[in-house]
Amino acid sequence: MAISIDDIKKLKELTGVGLTDAKVALVEADGNFDKALEAMRKKGLTKAEKKGDRETREGLIESYVHSGRIGVIVEVNCETDFVARLPEFKEFAHQIAMQIAAMAPKYPTLEDVPAEDYEAKKQELLASDALKDKPADMAEKIVDGQLKKYFAEQVLAEQAFVLDDSMTVGDRIKEQVAKSGENIRVSQFKRIELGVTE
Repeated sequence: MAISIDDIKKLKELTGVGLTDAKVALVEADGNFDKALEAMRKKGLTKAEKKGDRETREGLIESYVHSGRIGVIVEVNCETDFVARLPEFKEFAHQIAMQIAAMAPKYPTLEDVPAEDYEAKKQELLASDALKDKPADMAEKIVDGQLKKYFAEQVLAEQAFVLDDSMTVGDRIKEQVAKSGENIRVSQFKRIELGVTE
């Protein structure tokens, strides 16, 4: 079975792997591009998770203004100045700024949620009238599910990615880590909406 050079190049571009790895993935997937892409994504994400502890002292500040009504400024970090200056990195940071403008998250990651905010939301949910007749263990499980859903909307990394809702922002970050070969993190952001004060 012949594997097209265009498919190899496209797979390389989308996953950040070498040409040989891209060709091997296509051969293993019997020429099925989508199957090869999925296999490479899984491999890339596994590598990305291993890079997650490396220090990120470089990066850039990206801004985005939507229709003169919503403004976002975000700090996206990587390991080296070389990666920070790449057009793909700037494009990635811009996508993150657009995500923040569209979805208004409050925290970059679950780890950034202050314990007192998490606990306050948990107590608020536990005090709900809908749970007062439920056994304690069942109420706890229901609240765990509600907390997960609530923070999936409040936490940037847990949100569905607006440009491809088949993945979360966390998945998109891992994909970028796999492509760049460096750890990447969104450390802070500020979103301003005309006429809205916090």
